[in-house]
Amino acid sequence: MNFKLPLIAAFVAALSLTACGGGSGGNAPVAASPAALVKTDTVLGTGTEATANSTVSVRYTGWIYDDKIAGFKGRQFDTSGATVVEFSLNGVVAGFAQGIAGMKVGGKRTILIPGSLGYGANGNPSAGIAPGAGLVFDVELVGVPLAWWLLGEKFHWRTGTAI
Repeated sequence: MNFKLPLIAAFVAALSLTACGGGSGGNAPVAASPAALVKTDTVLGTGTEATANSTVSVRYTGWIYDDKIAGFKGRQFDTSGATVVEFSLNGVVAGFAQGIAGMKVGGKRTILIPGSLGYGANGNPSAGIAPGAGLVFDVELVGVPLAWWLLGEKFHWRTGTAI
Protein backbone atom coordinates (compact mmCIF):
# COMPACT_ATOMS: atom_id res chain seq x y z
CA MET A 1 0.00 0.00 0.00
CA ASN A 2 2.82 2.43 0.84
CA PHE A 3 4.40 1.61 -2.54
CA LYS A 4 1.25 2.57 -4.51
CA LEU A 5 1.11 6.25 -3.45
CA PRO A 6 4.64 7.18 -4.68
CA LEU A 7 4.03 5.19 -7.87
CA ILE A 8 0.75 7.02 -8.54
CA ALA A 9 2.38 10.41 -7.77
CA ALA A 10 5.25 9.64 -10.19
CA PHE A 11 2.76 8.60 -12.90
CA VAL A 12 0.70 11.78 -12.46
CA ALA A 13 3.86 13.93 -12.59
CA ALA A 14 5.06 12.21 -15.77
CA LEU A 15 1.63 12.55 -17.36
CA SER A 16 1.55 16.28 -16.45
CA LEU A 17 4.95 16.90 -18.05
CA THR A 18 3.90 15.07 -21.19
CA ALA A 19 0.75 17.17 -21.46
CA CYS A 20 2.72 20.42 -21.31
CA GLY A 21 5.36 19.42 -23.83
CA GLY A 22 7.69 17.53 -21.52
CA GLY A 23 8.89 20.48 -19.53
CA SER A 24 12.01 20.86 -21.66
CA GLY A 25 10.95 23.99 -23.57
CA GLY A 26 12.36 22.29 -26.67
CA ASN A 27 9.48 23.46 -28.85
CA ALA A 28 10.11 27.17 -28.28
CA PRO A 29 12.21 28.82 -30.98
CA VAL A 30 15.50 30.27 -29.79
CA ALA A 31 16.22 33.80 -30.99
CA ALA A 32 19.54 34.22 -32.77
CA SER A 33 21.98 36.68 -31.25
CA PRO A 34 25.63 37.62 -31.77
CA ALA A 35 27.91 36.62 -28.88
CA ALA A 36 29.14 40.19 -28.34
CA LEU A 37 28.68 43.76 -29.54
CA VAL A 38 30.36 44.21 -32.94
CA LYS A 39 30.99 47.64 -34.51
CA THR A 40 32.11 47.81 -38.14
CA ASP A 41 32.87 51.22 -39.64
CA THR A 42 32.00 51.45 -43.34
CA VAL A 43 32.84 55.18 -43.53
CA LEU A 44 35.08 56.94 -41.00
CA GLY A 45 33.75 60.32 -39.92
CA THR A 46 35.90 63.37 -39.26
CA GLY A 47 33.57 65.56 -37.18
CA THR A 48 32.57 65.68 -33.53
CA GLU A 49 32.81 62.35 -31.68
CA ALA A 50 29.73 60.88 -30.01
CA THR A 51 29.86 59.49 -26.48
CA ALA A 52 27.46 57.00 -24.88
CA ASN A 53 25.62 59.95 -23.27
CA SER A 54 25.43 62.19 -26.35
CA THR A 55 22.38 63.51 -28.08
CA VAL A 56 22.81 62.51 -31.71
CA SER A 57 21.32 63.20 -35.13
CA VAL A 58 21.30 60.02 -37.23
CA ARG A 59 19.83 58.13 -40.13
CA TYR A 60 19.40 54.45 -39.30
CA THR A 61 17.81 51.14 -40.21
CA GLY A 62 17.31 48.25 -37.79
CA TRP A 63 16.89 44.54 -38.52
CA ILE A 64 16.39 41.41 -36.44
CA TYR A 65 19.72 39.54 -36.29
CA ASP A 66 19.62 36.35 -38.40
CA ASP A 67 22.70 34.14 -38.37
CA LYS A 68 21.48 32.26 -41.46
CA ILE A 69 21.68 35.32 -43.74
CA ALA A 70 24.82 36.98 -45.11
CA GLY A 71 25.23 40.29 -43.27
CA PHE A 72 22.91 38.96 -40.53
CA LYS A 73 20.09 41.34 -41.61
CA GLY A 74 16.83 39.51 -41.06
CA ARG A 75 13.44 41.23 -40.95
CA GLN A 76 13.60 45.03 -40.90
CA PHE A 77 11.75 46.39 -37.87
CA ASP A 78 12.57 50.11 -37.94
CA THR A 79 14.09 52.83 -40.12
CA SER A 80 14.39 56.57 -40.24
CA GLY A 81 14.69 56.38 -44.03
CA ALA A 82 16.15 59.58 -45.47
CA THR A 83 14.91 61.54 -42.45
CA VAL A 84 17.45 62.67 -39.87
CA VAL A 85 16.22 61.95 -36.34
CA GLU A 86 17.63 63.38 -33.13
CA PHE A 87 17.56 61.70 -29.72
CA SER A 88 19.58 61.12 -26.57
CA LEU A 89 21.55 57.89 -26.40
CA ASN A 90 20.42 57.67 -22.77
CA GLY A 91 16.95 56.74 -24.06
CA VAL A 92 17.86 53.80 -26.33
CA VAL A 93 18.89 50.17 -25.80
CA ALA A 94 22.39 49.85 -24.33
CA GLY A 95 23.87 48.19 -27.43
CA PHE A 96 22.75 51.04 -29.68
CA ALA A 97 24.32 53.65 -27.37
CA GLN A 98 27.53 51.64 -27.02
CA GLY A 99 27.59 51.05 -30.77
CA ILE A 100 27.42 54.75 -31.60
CA ALA A 101 29.92 55.82 -28.93
CA GLY A 102 33.21 56.68 -30.60
CA MET A 103 31.67 57.45 -34.00
CA LYS A 104 32.49 60.80 -35.53
CA VAL A 105 30.06 62.96 -37.50
CA GLY A 106 30.04 61.87 -41.13
CA GLY A 107 30.71 58.25 -40.19
CA LYS A 108 28.66 55.19 -41.09
CA ARG A 109 28.69 52.01 -39.01
CA THR A 110 27.04 48.61 -38.85
CA ILE A 111 26.34 47.48 -35.29
CA LEU A 112 25.57 43.87 -34.28
CA ILE A 113 23.87 43.89 -30.87
CA PRO A 114 23.49 40.79 -28.68
CA GLY A 115 20.06 40.25 -27.13
CA SER A 116 21.38 41.09 -23.67
CA LEU A 117 22.25 44.63 -24.89
CA GLY A 118 19.06 44.92 -26.96
CA TYR A 119 15.56 44.29 -25.63
CA GLY A 120 16.73 41.45 -23.37
CA ALA A 121 14.63 38.64 -21.98
CA ASN A 122 11.36 40.51 -22.56
CA GLY A 123 11.91 41.38 -26.22
CA ASN A 124 9.71 44.06 -27.76
CA PRO A 125 6.48 42.35 -28.84
CA SER A 126 4.99 45.51 -30.39
CA ALA A 127 7.96 45.65 -32.83
CA GLY A 128 7.94 41.88 -33.35
CA ILE A 129 11.26 41.40 -31.54
CA ALA A 130 11.45 38.06 -29.72
CA PRO A 131 12.96 37.72 -26.24
CA GLY A 132 16.75 37.48 -26.48
CA ALA A 133 16.84 38.46 -30.15
CA GLY A 134 19.96 40.12 -31.51
CA LEU A 135 19.70 43.31 -33.56
CA VAL A 136 21.58 44.81 -36.50
CA PHE A 137 21.72 48.54 -37.21
CA ASP A 138 23.19 50.54 -40.05
CA VAL A 139 23.78 54.05 -38.69
CA GLU A 140 24.97 57.30 -40.24
CA LEU A 141 26.01 59.89 -37.67
CA VAL A 142 24.87 63.27 -38.99
CA GLY A 143 25.42 65.41 -35.89
CA VAL A 144 26.13 65.62 -32.16
CA PRO A 145 24.17 68.76 -31.23
CA LEU A 146 24.45 68.64 -27.44
CA ALA A 147 28.25 68.52 -27.58
CA TRP A 148 28.31 71.84 -29.45
CA TRP A 149 26.53 73.66 -26.63
CA LEU A 150 28.74 72.10 -23.99
CA LEU A 151 31.87 73.21 -25.82
CA GLY A 152 30.65 76.82 -25.85
CA GLU A 153 31.69 77.19 -29.48
CA LYS A 154 29.67 77.84 -32.62
CA PHE A 155 29.05 74.79 -34.78
CA HIS A 156 26.73 74.05 -37.67
CA TRP A 157 23.76 72.29 -36.03
CA ARG A 158 23.67 69.37 -38.49
CA THR A 159 27.25 68.73 -39.54
CA GLY A 160 29.21 69.49 -36.38
CA THR A 161 31.59 71.65 -38.40
CA ALA A 162 33.01 74.70 -36.63
CA ILE A 163 31.72 78.05 -37.95
